[in-house]
Amino acid sequence: MAHFLNKKYKLESSDKFDEYMKAIGVSLITRKMGAAVSPTVEVTEKDGEYTMKTSSTFKNQEIKFKLGQEFDEETPDGRTVKSTITLDGNKMIHIQKGDNKDTVIEREFGPEEMKAIMKVDDIVCTRIYKVQPE
Repeated sequence: MAHFLNKKYKLESSDKFDEYMKAIGVSLITRKMGAAVSPTVEVTEKDGEYTMKTSSTFKNQEIKFKLGQEFDEETPDGRTVKSTITLDGNKMIHIQKGDNKDTVIEREFGPEEMKAIMKVDDIVCTRIYKVQPE
């Protein structure tokens, strides 16, 4: 499963991201900025602790976690949530529980891309990230 580690995935396409952000309570200005950027995601692991870095011209975020253990996370849009991330085959399941809404982000890793399926209420947002050359 470690084939996705130490690779950079850059956002290539996004579907229903504005609807997703609106549903979780993101302000119009932040939604406009969030929709305009193409972030890069990189996952690394050391001694059982994972680091997920998301970088963009708008905001950078880094979360550190151990699989199956709840941790506090500040999302790029400024929400504070309790998160748990697990692995299921080639999928990383990220559950965020917040005051406002609970969300699920399912990241499916393939040899050429990562597909992030983000769910809140009845909204499903799909974002495709392509592996970047080394």
